[in-house]
Amino acid sequence: MANRLLLAAGGTGGHMFPAQALAETLKAQGWDIAMMTDARGKKHAGNIPADPIIEVKAASITPRKPIAAILGTFKLAKGVMQARRFINEWKPDVVVGFGGYPAFPAMRAAQGLGVPTIIHEQNAVLGRVNRVFASKANVVASGFEELQRLPAGANHVCTGNPLREQVIKAVPKSYSPPKGDINLLIVGGSLGAKIVSETMPAAIALLPRAMRKRIKVVQQTRPEYQEAAKAIYKEAGVEAICETFFSDIETHLAKAHYIVGRAGASSVSEMAVMGLPALLVPLKIAMDDHQTVNARALSSLDAADILPESEFTPERVKSTLEARLNDSNWLKRASKQAKLAGRPDAAAKLAALVISAVK
Repeated sequence: MANRLLLAAGGTGGHMFPAQALAETLKAQGWDIAMMTDARGKKHAGNIPADPIIEVKAASITPRKPIAAILGTFKLAKGVMQARRFINEWKPDVVVGFGGYPAFPAMRAAQGLGVPTIIHEQNAVLGRVNRVFASKANVVASGFEELQRLPAGANHVCTGNPLREQVIKAVPKSYSPPKGDINLLIVGGSLGAKIVSETMPAAIALLPRAMRKRIKVVQQTRPEYQEAAKAIYKEAGVEAICETFFSDIETHLAKAHYIVGRAGASSVSEMAVMGLPALLVPLKIAMDDHQTVNARALSSLDAADILPESEFTPERVKSTLEARLNDSNWLKRASKQAKLAGRPDAAAKLAALVISAVK
């Protein structure tokens, strides 16, 4: 009989992509896979080779909103009962939680029933739900070497963040600094970032004319800024593609000489694997300021610059772009340094931990 894995994950891409990569790896080895997530996660789970995909009751609990917290507690309790029933019937050999409140019911039920559990934390700061289960988990796997807020006594292994197969396949063999055209990729997380959408066209328009003529921009832009961004680039004589979403982001990553964007776990991990010099603007409101800690994985190697939102102005960005894009030696060195943080084998390493938990 095939081994059985139950995935438990929140509904964002940050939780779903690593779950997908692990599922693809173990499915290819003959495992049966099920998934537990919430309504939002179910919408994003189409590419995950799991059957069944169970929608579970879950809610975030914020002490600042006491009534919502009480209702959320009831919802989670219902979800835990639902998860216990499923685990007793389906009998998974191991449960892997990727964080987010929708992972709570399966992890609570599994640990209560004595089923082996593994946690994967994408960010460099352990998330709230993962903290609850970390000390009882067989192992806490992390996306980055640095993992803050880890409980004492937890068994921690850095595997890296499992990336989708199409990203790994697109990794270029080598990096060459730009001689003619400069391919600049600008991204803003899954929804696009207002500050990045607004600031980048204004910053690029300030660059010297000779430099603007060389720059080829591919920018993820929020819908409400798309037309304005196109107009600014046209006026500045800059060739630019501005879209709200790129389904083939890996092709743009592979061609880029330099990237500007947020410091979400998947984004930073993709930049590292691709060997991309970067300018990072961490999301100010991220829980525990985890994007700044993520960004340090590249900035500590001198592969990226970090600009907090308060300093992410057109003038400051313009001077950073001018300094970095005209320095071929730094670009080449930064690419090599970024690769040191890259973990293209993260999915295989996480799969090996899952297999050993069953043995």
